[in-house]
Amino acid sequence: MKLSTKITVVIREGLQMWQELNITAFTVSGIAGTVKDIIGENYEDGSGHMYLPMFKQPVLVFSADKDQIKKVHQRALSRDIHLSIYTEELFKTDNDQDNRAAVKSCRDEDLQIVGMAMYGPKNTVDKIVKGLSLHK
Repeated sequence: MKLSTKITVVIREGLQMWQELNITAFTVSGIAGTVKDIIGENYEDGSGHMYLPMFKQPVLVFSADKDQIKKVHQRALSRDIHLSIYTEELFKTDNDQDNRAAVKSCRDEDLQIVGMAMYGPKNTVDKIVKGLSLHK
């Protein structure tokens, strides 16, 4: 099945593993919660236990250095895609209100982005993440 859309996550290099996982979980939740029809059906095992649904399509995770992630952020802002971000300041907060206030306190060029997730047309997302390597 050839998909016309793409979900990607971009993580800044040099973070601790727990931070990378936290960024991934938080940023894709924005896509899952807002993009219509991106979530599939519930799963059921052979014993009849039900499990929550997941994305209908793969999520590709890329890594970027500090300069690359700034470029990717600017490219993403210039295109019509769904975008969620995670900044350094969010590691110091523990609730949604403080998270949003931390982001609001900075102009886009001053955000210390450590990760982001995006969803949009495959060709558009490919152009945004061009030059990045898959996360290892």
